[in-house]
Amino acid sequence: MNLLRKHTTRFAALVLFAALIPLASGCHHTGDCVTAPVLGPGPAGAGPSLGGAGTFEVLAASAITNTGASTIVGDIGVSPAGAISGIPAGQPTGGSSHLNDPAAATAQAALTAAYNDLAGRTCNVPLTGTDLGARTLSANVYCFTSSAQLTGTLVLDGQGNSNAVFVFQIATTLTTAANAAVVMAGGAQARNVYWQVGSSATIGTNTAFLGNILALTSITLNTGASMSGRALARNGAVTLDTNALALP
Repeated sequence: MNLLRKHTTRFAALVLFAALIPLASGCHHTGDCVTAPVLGPGPAGAGPSLGGAGTFEVLAASAITNTGASTIVGDIGVSPAGAISGIPAGQPTGGSSHLNDPAAATAQAALTAAYNDLAGRTCNVPLTGTDLGARTLSANVYCFTSSAQLTGTLVLDGQGNSNAVFVFQIATTLTTAANAAVVMAGGAQARNVYWQVGSSATIGTNTAFLGNILALTSITLNTGASMSGRALARNGAVTLDTNALALP
């Protein structure tokens, strides 16, 4: 009987000692040790590699022109030939200006590869003829066989997934009305939004735009428009007018 008591007492002490030791991997309670699933990018797949274009806030093939007190966070560049004009003193911040140099050429090559990647993806949701305003969309590949228009507010909902990827394939032009907006919800991130535009993009006056525009021709941001994303033009110019632009 005494021997049984001794072993029982020793076992209880070991149990108490173990309970005082923190669990592995930073867990302090067994319930904390359940590993949460890592959510992937969704039906659109992972975003394209932007490579050397990733640090560029504004990239053009022929020219970057600005009017007014625009602020730009990130690199700006032109390649293969052209000019940069009207950029306020002290801009860009958090980056530098590249005019027809190797960095801009590398960025243009990366832009072309990313553009072709996006254009080659399978469309899951056709939206031709549909205004993007007053809609809430989840991660997917959306396509327009002609132009796309945004009037009002478009909500992009990550549904709790910060890696959710949104791809918009637009065959011709992208245009937003004045005071339009793209809004992120459900943990979605502007860095994971891609607008592949087969012609030119025009962002309307005072529009609050989110995402990366990869345009075949040109990109214009009208007066007061803001952008968390990138304005990357393959063959034409980027035109700014008193805008606030920053890398996402």
